[in-house]
Amino acid sequence: MDNIQSNIVKNIAQELDCGSDCYYNPSTDELIAIPNFSQFPDDDEFKEAFRDSLVIIEKHRSDFMKFEALDSFESFKIMERFVREVPNDPLKKKLENALNHKKPFQNFKYIIDHSEVRQSWFDFKQRELEKIVAMQLVK
Repeated sequence: MDNIQSNIVKNIAQELDCGSDCYYNPSTDELIAIPNFSQFPDDDEFKEAFRDSLVIIEKHRSDFMKFEALDSFESFKIMERFVREVPNDPLKKKLENALNHKKPFQNFKYIIDHSEVRQSWFDFKQRELEKIVAMQLVK
């Protein structure tokens, strides 16, 4: 993968991590990120803010590849994979426990934010998202 392609994959992954849907035109390397409207279904002001981007996508829909924000199931799987890589210690047990009880996302985030592996988690999640994007690009 060349440097431009690598940057595109990285940018799409970052947008997906923020909850945006991404539209990528491989012919022009144009990338448009729009927050997932399912979170704001009736917010006309919100849609108006992204009107120009939506018009471009609608006019040239066949030119764009769509990358959708991850479902919670997919995000949960990434968290599980990360926990498997944490060395066997009390932190690993805490993270496993968080994933197996109510509010796993909230509890996982709290534990990660108050641990020494916080940056490792962000790096891991970014790599996992980049793998997902790269796989979709080659389809």
